[in-house]
Amino acid sequence: MQRPQGVIGTIIGSSPARTRPSALAGHHGVVNSEPAPAILVIEDDARLASMLDELLTDEGYAVEVAVDGQRGLHLGLTRTYQVVILDRGLPALDGLDLLARLRRTGVTCPVLVLSALGNPADRVEGLDAGAEDYLAKPFDIDELLARLRALRRRHLDRARIVPIGSRRLNLDTREVSAVPPDAPVRLSDRESSLLAYLATRPARVFSRAELRAAVFIDAGSDVAVDTYVHYLRRKLGPDVIATVRGRGYRLGHA
Repeated sequence: MQRPQGVIGTIIGSSPARTRPSALAGHHGVVNSEPAPAILVIEDDARLASMLDELLTDEGYAVEVAVDGQRGLHLGLTRTYQVVILDRGLPALDGLDLLARLRRTGVTCPVLVLSALGNPADRVEGLDAGAEDYLAKPFDIDELLARLRALRRRHLDRARIVPIGSRRLNLDTREVSAVPPDAPVRLSDRESSLLAYLATRPARVFSRAELRAAVFIDAGSDVAVDTYVHYLRRKLGPDVIATVRGRGYRLGHA
């Protein structure tokens, strides 16, 4: 991608343009079959949002753009992203208020705040609100892309340990341990997958059909969901998964 210059008052860095291999390309230019990492850009400046959309798409991301805080909040609560790029000064809902709402509802994907407010106090405020990183405008493209890669690496490392109320699910060992540690409880592969899926949106109620489609693809009916909910409650206690009558299941508070 040819790097644009002078967009939004030298938002783009001054280093020379260069050809970048797509993030979807593997060795020797072979396209990777893995799905593109999803990224949400919440930015009300249409010109900058369009530039970021083009840049990140060229880098191999699947990009969605929200131009106001309410739309950004809706997407953040209803869809799953590897990274969110968030402006602070948004119409309808301030960026840091949006971030706080995401964190209160259990959304844990890494957030990079991209803002013209760049003094130390502003950065501290953004990080304290729940952002993992903060980059001031104007910014350099290479630095932005490097920070996104670092956020994704750190998030993937952390994501192998999933919070389950006051306990933790280790996805590698399929064991649930309390905090502080006690004797871990070993889960089957299906039990671990179901519990981890519920934990991706701990405040959301999932229908039995949604859970079957996500975790029990080869099951003939929704009964498989009920069966494994029973198994998890038997191993981890009745409160680990809550039943919402007429709607489905959500993560409990055990």
